[in-house]
Amino acid sequence: MAQISSNNGFKQCSSQLEPTRTKDVDKQEALQMEAEALAKLQKDRQVTDKQRDFELSSSTRQKAQVFSKQDYDLMVFPESDSQKRAVDIDVEKLTQAELEKLLLDDSFESRTPVLPVTPVLSPSFSAQLYLRPSIQRGQWPPGLSGPSTYTLPSIYPSTYSKQAAFQNGFNPRMPTFPSSEPIYLRLPGQSPYFPYPLTPATPFHPQATLPIYQPVVSPDMAKLFDKIASTSEFLKNGKARTDLEITNSKTTVSNLQVSPKSEDISKFDWLDLDPLSKPKVDNVEVVDHEEDRNVPSLLAKDPWDAVLLEERSPASCHLERKVNGNSLSGATVTRSQSLNIRATQLTKVQGQISQKDSSGTTSLPTGRSLLQEIEVQNEEVAAFCQSITKLKTKFPYTNHRTNPGYLLSPVTVQRNICGENASVKVSIEIEGFQLPVTFTCDVSSTIEIVIMQALCWVHDDLNQVDLGSYVLKVCGQEEVLQNNHCLGSHEHIQNCRKWDTEIKLQLLTFSAMCQNLARTAEDDEAPVDLNKYLYQIEKPYKEVMTRHPVEELLDSYHNQVELALKIENQHRAVDQVIKAVRKICSALDGVETPAITESVKKLKRAVNLPRSKSADVTSLSGGGDTSKSSTRGSLYPENPVQVSMDQLTAAIYDLLRLHTSSGRSTADSIHNSRSIKEAWTTTEQLQFTIFAAHGISSNWVSNYEKYYLICSLSHNGKDLFKPIQSKKVGTYKNFFYLIKWDELIIFPIQISQLPLESVLHLTLFGILNQSSGSSPDSNKQRKGPEALGRVSLPLFDFKRFLTCGTKLLYLWTSSSTNCIPGTVPKKGYLMERIVLQVDFPCSTFDIIYTTPQVDRSITQQHNLETLENDIKGKLLNILHRDSSLGLSKEDKAFLWEKRYYCLKHPNCLPKILASAPNWKWVNLARTYSLLYQWPPLYPLASLELLDSKFADQEVRSLAVTWIEAISDDELTDLLPQFVQALKYEIYLNSSLVRFLLSRALGNIQIAHSLYWLLKDALHDTQFGVRYEHVLGALLSVGGKGLREELSKQTKLVQLLGGVAEKVRQASGSARQVVLQRSMERVQSFFLKNKCRLPLKPSLVAKELNIKSCSFFSSNAVPLKVTMVNADPFGEEINVMFKVGEDLRQDMLALQMIKIMDKIWLKEGLDLRMVIFKCLSTGRDRGMVELVPASDTLRKIQVEYGVTGSFKDKPLAEWLRKYNPSEEEYEKASENFIYSCAGCCVATYVLGICDRHNDNIMLRSTGHMFHIDFGKFLGHAQMFGSFKRDRAPFVLTSDMAYVINGGEKPTIRFQLFVDLCCQAYNLIRKQTNLFLNLLSLMIPSGLPELTSVQDLKYVRDALQPQTTDAEATIFFTRLIESSLGSIATKFNFFIHNLAQLRFSGLPSNDEPILSFSPKTYSFRQDGRIKEVSVFTYHKKYNPDKHYIYVVRILREGQLEPSFVFRTFDEFQELHNKLSIIFPLWKLPGFPNRMVLGRTHIKDVAAKRKVELNSYLQNLMSASTDVAECDLVCTFFHPLIRDEKAEGIARSAGAGPFSPTPGQIGGAVKLSVSYRNGTLFIMVMHIKDLVTEDGADPNPYVKTYLLPDTHKTSKRKTKISRKTRNPTFNEMLVYNGYSKETLRQRELQLSVLSAESLRENFFLGGITLPLKDFNLSKETVKWYQLTAATYL
Repeated sequence: MAQISSNNGFKQCSSQLEPTRTKDVDKQEALQMEAEALAKLQKDRQVTDKQRDFELSSSTRQKAQVFSKQDYDLMVFPESDSQKRAVDIDVEKLTQAELEKLLLDDSFESRTPVLPVTPVLSPSFSAQLYLRPSIQRGQWPPGLSGPSTYTLPSIYPSTYSKQAAFQNGFNPRMPTFPSSEPIYLRLPGQSPYFPYPLTPATPFHPQATLPIYQPVVSPDMAKLFDKIASTSEFLKNGKARTDLEITNSKTTVSNLQVSPKSEDISKFDWLDLDPLSKPKVDNVEVVDHEEDRNVPSLLAKDPWDAVLLEERSPASCHLERKVNGNSLSGATVTRSQSLNIRATQLTKVQGQISQKDSSGTTSLPTGRSLLQEIEVQNEEVAAFCQSITKLKTKFPYTNHRTNPGYLLSPVTVQRNICGENASVKVSIEIEGFQLPVTFTCDVSSTIEIVIMQALCWVHDDLNQVDLGSYVLKVCGQEEVLQNNHCLGSHEHIQNCRKWDTEIKLQLLTFSAMCQNLARTAEDDEAPVDLNKYLYQIEKPYKEVMTRHPVEELLDSYHNQVELALKIENQHRAVDQVIKAVRKICSALDGVETPAITESVKKLKRAVNLPRSKSADVTSLSGGGDTSKSSTRGSLYPENPVQVSMDQLTAAIYDLLRLHTSSGRSTADSIHNSRSIKEAWTTTEQLQFTIFAAHGISSNWVSNYEKYYLICSLSHNGKDLFKPIQSKKVGTYKNFFYLIKWDELIIFPIQISQLPLESVLHLTLFGILNQSSGSSPDSNKQRKGPEALGRVSLPLFDFKRFLTCGTKLLYLWTSSSTNCIPGTVPKKGYLMERIVLQVDFPCSTFDIIYTTPQVDRSITQQHNLETLENDIKGKLLNILHRDSSLGLSKEDKAFLWEKRYYCLKHPNCLPKILASAPNWKWVNLARTYSLLYQWPPLYPLASLELLDSKFADQEVRSLAVTWIEAISDDELTDLLPQFVQALKYEIYLNSSLVRFLLSRALGNIQIAHSLYWLLKDALHDTQFGVRYEHVLGALLSVGGKGLREELSKQTKLVQLLGGVAEKVRQASGSARQVVLQRSMERVQSFFLKNKCRLPLKPSLVAKELNIKSCSFFSSNAVPLKVTMVNADPFGEEINVMFKVGEDLRQDMLALQMIKIMDKIWLKEGLDLRMVIFKCLSTGRDRGMVELVPASDTLRKIQVEYGVTGSFKDKPLAEWLRKYNPSEEEYEKASENFIYSCAGCCVATYVLGICDRHNDNIMLRSTGHMFHIDFGKFLGHAQMFGSFKRDRAPFVLTSDMAYVINGGEKPTIRFQLFVDLCCQAYNLIRKQTNLFLNLLSLMIPSGLPELTSVQDLKYVRDALQPQTTDAEATIFFTRLIESSLGSIATKFNFFIHNLAQLRFSGLPSNDEPILSFSPKTYSFRQDGRIKEVSVFTYHKKYNPDKHYIYVVRILREGQLEPSFVFRTFDEFQELHNKLSIIFPLWKLPGFPNRMVLGRTHIKDVAAKRKVELNSYLQNLMSASTDVAECDLVCTFFHPLIRDEKAEGIARSAGAGPFSPTPGQIGGAVKLSVSYRNGTLFIMVMHIKDLVTEDGADPNPYVKTYLLPDTHKTSKRKTKISRKTRNPTFNEMLVYNGYSKETLRQRELQLSVLSAESLRENFFLGGITLPLKDFNLSKETVKWYQLTAATYL
């Protein structure tokens, strides 16, 4: 007997009957020995045939010879030297193992002619099995099981009955069946039956109604039969076989009572011939079935007809074996040697495998019936469907509130909405009116009031009008304003005010509104089906086994089997059978069980054996002369090929059942007849066996040398115990490659210590093959093991039973192992998966986790004020921290100890629960008691409880209950986090899933967003299947209209993705042609459908504007897609579609910026942020909203040359070009100040890096915004070994130029600083929210957000522990640092060089000259007769410069016109003419370089003459140059030219000339007092005055008077050359009590620091501190006076 694997800790003692091998034999010797043994066997059988006392027909004998031919494998079971007679053996003293070994010996058969071995035991079956005594592993006590009370079926009365020991610990009783008359029972075998008389008291399992004959059997022989009947080998081969047609007699078995129950029979391990395999454990049950009385005997047919072909009549079958709850016939699927796997039973929903036919007999399972089992959902999914069905009934289609059929415009509550510009102009389209109704209303008016105002134009008497039946739809969008909200709270109205566009609405009734997305009665009646609507979804992974492909493979296999048994030359046919088997295994994920491996080997051996004459004449049809009878008592050998085929077929169906059972919950076969034990009382340690990984790709075999698994056990996102590493093994090859460990893993933790939500994680690592690299250098870089994939499994199932039995776990390989980093997977890319087989132990009882009982009537709360001051202070300090991330172990222990003092601080609950010492069952009651009496949390504060730190189901369910108070619009903003939080749910049917689906049922926008988020999440290698279930549920409950719309959007995305791929792969010159051709296919899609935009479902497109479609020249070559709006009142829809880039990080960054903007708006701070939409629609592809009328900073700057990034005026002049009037420019500058402040704060807090002038954009209205968020959380872009992003954020001198309105600092820059600091402090108050939102996104797979450590940047950036004043100072220093950084400008310059592509004129949709928004020609304006520089004017806005007046006289005009151009604009004209006409000789342009000052009158006068000469030479040059569009555009009047009076006004505003000796200006101070310290923050000073008019170098000096020794002197830093300095510096006075300070005065002086002369006084102020309320902060402007100073 072979030994048990050394890894289990036990060894098998050899039996006395164990045969020993004396030498090895080669293949030829083995075949010769087999042939000799077969001949000897046939000779012996011929003798025994003559001694039989019943006759068989010749046709039956022929069939029996074919099916009963034996195959002795002498290489495995050689003849034993000892020969024993049956009558010489003391049966009572034999163990089952010894008896089975004895029966495998040829010599035993030859000495017992009365009892041939053949009908009892088929040696061909035993070839693949391995015998060993049973053991229990781990904490289940090792050793043999005790005796059971099971009574085995006996031939004679119970005197000969023997107690059987059950290996798996079961002690079932076999019922007895009284009978009034003798009953004849055959021993089930694969050849003719032995009938024996049974007394009425004999316990037995009744068999089918077959003719039974009585042989002569002695009591000793009957005792031996009794012993044999208890062996697993007998049970394996003893199924009812009706191989013979019995014609001589008929018998009826009547008055038979049977038990409907089935009982377990002991299990045995048999030899596995694969030298790489280990012994396995088999499960065998005997199933008996109730029979109808007086059933006539049937003609026997091939029993495999019932298994293989549904159409054939089933043969009777009474003894069946069940493996893992599935009936089977043949060899079982082998199991790991280290564990005894409990047999499980199929649930009622799966049906019974063994069914009765019409005559009362039972049949073996058919191929199709088994495949129907495979399609049955597992019980957890079924329970989930029931839950969703129940949820669906709460949202009937008749409820208009939850089923409107259209989208509602989102709402954002905004503080101070009734402030300045509170009235807006509204234009409403009303049916029957040619022109829209226009009126002015207040933004605080509700939509109902606006509707009423509009109806006043339609109806005279509003009392007869139902106002509730009307809605206001947004023109151009399928979106309706919410009647119960005010007008200004809608995001659409806010955007209209932001862009200063007209508010256009449409008045409609409900009936006139498009409601095609509403659910119908048919939708409500339709059942929930998770898979029905997923067929159109492009899945990133291989499909799990489905019925129909396997059905076809099985049919093919059976056809090959029949063919192989019919033809003479079986070698080729057997090869085809084996190929069919391989295809089946391949369809089942490459899983090849040892049973299949051994059956294939035996089939190959069997086909090489000589065939007997009787086999040659056997026909499969079973026909022939049935009148002839065989010699009574004769036995016929079975065909070894047939036997091998039978075993192979059984092994295949076992594999099918294994797939079926592994997909189900362990609770599927619960547990009515089994005892249950509570988990908290179970002291056994957790253990399981890692058997093998199937489906290994050939690429892995060549790349990896060894593999190992890391097994970890986690709860609350932390390991419960140190992870365990398996042994390192290589790959083996049978049909497919597999990795085989067969290793027992034991965690030294008791099951009673396991929390309910404990999760087992198995991570597969591959050790690279060092010789597989292409070069030694590559090998050096590839030495470390690579993570190939991970799979997780809850230890307790959804019914809270401990996992047991064999599990096939799908381990999806990570994408990095399948594609080269940085490349895009090809179309049709599928994630690969391998199947990990894990065996969990089974005990005699089921272990269930029960929730401890908590008495909710008992409350416990302590008063915080009763604590000592130091303890109270320490506790409050911990409670006021921003999050639980920074808590030490001591803090957590202290917080948990004082938890009942914290009930008055509800938001600290996450900190307290995170401080719980453990989540063991014994402590749960106290934790739940605290939880149940805790006050409700705000929804956003409850988000933290959905993180990985809180796996407990009660905690998460309570969190969802609190979150339900969140509005739909807020939920839409936070949906990505909720979708990721699904990964932290242990079970499918969770409160969070039901919450999301319920909101999706009531809001189309949520359903739409949830669809695309779930679809994108299908690519997750670990949770993709779970997301598939949730997505299936969403589609199932959403209704037909929504499904059809989402299907169209999915199709549109697929088409655009194909176009983008083609354009990207095309060469540069051919891209436009490829784009136009490819877009025709997309256009054909729109011919059949209108389609909502995935980016924004309220936008409906009806066709493409192909001529306007183009592509961008960046690396990813994204498409610009232009679509025609289906709403006639709407504008064109422009989006960008991009492939090759992961947009999920952009989505997250934009989401965070949007949430920041909403926080600011709620606090009354409108920073006029540009929030555009971005959606990832699949793997590395997505859609981005295009902001109209915007350009990148690079495009603006390069109009001033490649060094434009070093110049200060480009942004200001670009804005002035699009905003020519002073009022428009001031509005644009204001928008720039506010939006720039928001961008600075947002990009700093989020750590947005890789900031260059191509991913910062500016709108013509002045709004600045950032794009392309590929680097964030401080992960800077590197330039060699240097960080490209050295400044805290992008704030350059050209931006400061726009903010200041010129080169010098003004009070506008102080406004900018104040806005930044205010915005920063508002975000700091929400530190915990942003940390929670980002933490929930950690499992999303973003490359720069992989762990909690990545959140450290955000936490540090927000400075949560500092005061607002300290944070203000901090951010002011950041502004100074960013503004003074030359690195940013240099970065812009480098990017300009990299992106510089001058290819003649820009395209037609771009202005030719930077100061002209359009292009003009002489055909429009008329030819020029005369042109000259007439004069020049001095201007001071924004800085002092000269502008030249150009006089133009055109043909046909009597009066000349005048335009105003600067010297820089003349130079731009010359430069661009040089680009257009490089071969023409252009007139020379005046030299720009001037010695001394530039902006003086003498220089202007000189340039006037030079510019006039240049114009005369230019206009007298060739007409191609003089009359080109560029020249015409230069002379075309602009708006600024038509407003000469505005120029005159601006020219009159000279520089500031102060009155000598005058004191002026004001200072802004913040005065506060806390903890015995006076804080004086000097913020800003404005409008300082100097005697000589020069800009001073101001600084501030303060004293606390009286101060004779000047010890209270404090001063700020010096600001250089400014009248409006910003300081934001804190001056601190320590150790002063409030009483002392009330007697002091604060003296503040402003002085100018001079290097060549004494500092001079600019102004001062004296403030008595008694006038201040020191208990709160005072912020105020104070006018400077000529006060005396120290």
